[in-house]
Amino acid sequence: MRLSDLQHKDVVNIIDGSKIGNIIDIKIDSKGNMEGLIVEKSKFIISMFTTKNEVEIKWGQIEKIGEDVILVNVSLV
Repeated sequence: MRLSDLQHKDVVNIIDGSKIGNIIDIKIDSKGNMEGLIVEKSKFIISMFTTKNEVEIKWGQIEKIGEDVILVNVSLV
C-alpha cells in the first residue's frame, strides 16, 4: 500500500465514532520504520482554543485499515 492510497481514507476514532480527519504525512524513525500517521484534523474536531490542526496517530493506535477508513483508538482531550 502506498501513502497516496492511505491519504484517501478517512481516519475514524473507535472510541466515539468521530472522524478525526485525513492523513497528510507519515512519521518515520531513523531506521526507516513507520512510527505513525500525521492527520489533519477535521473541521469539526478543531477547537477554537488550539491552533494545532494536526494530530499524530502512533502505529500502535491503529486498529484496522479498511477499504475506505482507518480505525484508530485514540483519546483526543
